[in-house]
Amino acid sequence: MASTAHAAPPQGFDDLFVACVLDDALVHGAGVYGLSGLQGTGKSTLAGQLVAAAAARGLRAVALSLDDVYLDLPERQALARKVHPLLATRGPPGTHDLALACSTLDALRDRRPVHLPAFDKLGDRRLPESQWHEVERVDLAVFEGWCLGVPAQDPDALRTPVNALERDEDPDGRWRRWCNDALARDYPALWQRIDRLLFLQPPGFDIVPQWRWEQEQALQASTPGRSGMERAQLDRFVQHYERVSRHALRSLPTIAHRVVALDAARRPMEATPSPWA
Repeated sequence: MASTAHAAPPQGFDDLFVACVLDDALVHGAGVYGLSGLQGTGKSTLAGQLVAAAAARGLRAVALSLDDVYLDLPERQALARKVHPLLATRGPPGTHDLALACSTLDALRDRRPVHLPAFDKLGDRRLPESQWHEVERVDLAVFEGWCLGVPAQDPDALRTPVNALERDEDPDGRWRRWCNDALARDYPALWQRIDRLLFLQPPGFDIVPQWRWEQEQALQASTPGRSGMERAQLDRFVQHYERVSRHALRSLPTIAHRVVALDAARRPMEATPSPWA
């Protein structure tokens, strides 16, 4: 059995912390409140808690993940054939349906009815629209994602590989340049739809593979009979995200409206934060 030393507490984040985050969204009138954080930091857990806390106050809130708008597998396979084989893997910039993400957030902010897209991670396929959840009008949309708000890198920073995946499978840098160009060209329009951004900051990137492995185990446990990634597969998978993740750690503390540092157990270092400006 894998170690659970870094597993998030079953109850999620402390109620006081959740209340402070919800207050931050409401005080600043955020129709779309963004939660950014590397893989495994607890973004989806916090988003769900915020929705529940809003409901307890008589407010209608929904959560949407950047993961919900991955391009479907056939679209990524087409990119892999046309541009680079690594684009078959979901997640890096350039593998999201940004038009769908923007139109969904626009509808939520305008309090219009909309069907929320959903993605089956174990099947690596977008769910058919007939299975998307319809919502009417909401007071708050919580939008979470692993790279929300992250800017593109300077092209010169792309020259040196950051891991074995880049060194061995992208030796000429074509994949990372393509992803970086997409991040510079296409993603700012999505980031602009986020009214206020909170960054869940881990101790560093080195803890992310373990956190993501725990997330994978929980996902597989919740759907018995379906297979997911083995640890070696997951470690390779995380390498697709490493470059942008490390750039997020450098850049987001000066971009996000609020930064919450997490310890190795995913606990906020500031358990009872002062009023947030």
